[in-house]
Amino acid sequence: MANITSATANADGRIAVVGTGLVGSGWAIVFARAGFAVSLYDAVPGAAERARALIGERLGDLEAAGLIEDPAAIHARVVVADSLADALSGALYVQESVLERVDVKTALMSEIDAVIGPETWVGSSSSGIGASLFTAHVACRARCLVAHPLNPPYLAPIVELVPAPWTEPETVRGVRGLMERVGQSPVEMTREAEGFILNRLQGVLLMEAWRLVEQGLATAEDVDKTVSQGLGLRWAFMGPFETIDLNAPGGVADYARRLGGLYQSIAASTDQHRTWDEPLIATVEAQRRAVLPAAELSARSAWRDRRLMALALHKRERDAADMKQEESR
Repeated sequence: MANITSATANADGRIAVVGTGLVGSGWAIVFARAGFAVSLYDAVPGAAERARALIGERLGDLEAAGLIEDPAAIHARVVVADSLADALSGALYVQESVLERVDVKTALMSEIDAVIGPETWVGSSSSGIGASLFTAHVACRARCLVAHPLNPPYLAPIVELVPAPWTEPETVRGVRGLMERVGQSPVEMTREAEGFILNRLQGVLLMEAWRLVEQGLATAEDVDKTVSQGLGLRWAFMGPFETIDLNAPGGVADYARRLGGLYQSIAASTDQHRTWDEPLIATVEAQRRAVLPAAELSARSAWRDRRLMALALHKRERDAADMKQEESR
């Protein structure tokens, strides 16, 4: 994660955040932390004001974790817009984060199209719906794409950039540059595919996790432990290809030749993917609630965020140390 604070940022332009739930609020922190003025807009009365208050609380947490300086200055950059037109006025970029439904996004894009500037880019926080499904009808469609974050985006820097068939290459380049400037880590898809990169990868792991519980091979707790105390430790700083590249003496090709047969056999034995049914959902729900009562979900989410803050600080410090070491060679 880039070391971006209110003291070092030197941004210009305005960012509009449309839809101010948890994801939209998180995006506002990303842009304001990097020095941009941010306009919040939500069609639900009072939602943007509540989001701004939540942003103030989250900024306090980030300061306490040593991840930002001067949270008051960052918070001051975030304002509530009276209307969508006001939010988009002079905006360099719009981050749409409304409900994950095609009809809702389609209707909003019509509203945005009516007031958008001639050079403003629009990124959607869509988790799996391609922009082609809700931007085909608007005149600004060449400047629209998906910019999907991991939540919360101010702690998890990955952002998936997914163009629609009509998205101009300059839009992708411009939004990528903006994301890099604000400390995010953009990845690009060459074309749309349902679920994009992140949820396609996560979906395969989740499918197998549910199957292990369904077949009585393991508990939900032990599946979680296998990831958090095993796979996830490496995945916190390297991806699956680098992981296997380092897990065989001759690198990734050696690994593939050694273990490719095993993975092929596993895949052949698990080629039936079905919808998680209610009995299975009830089984996993019961196992999770035995470990974490429903009343403690919110507190555990706050614990997760504190852990992510500590990890973000560690990664920043280690990245700086690695860079210093490289420069000294």
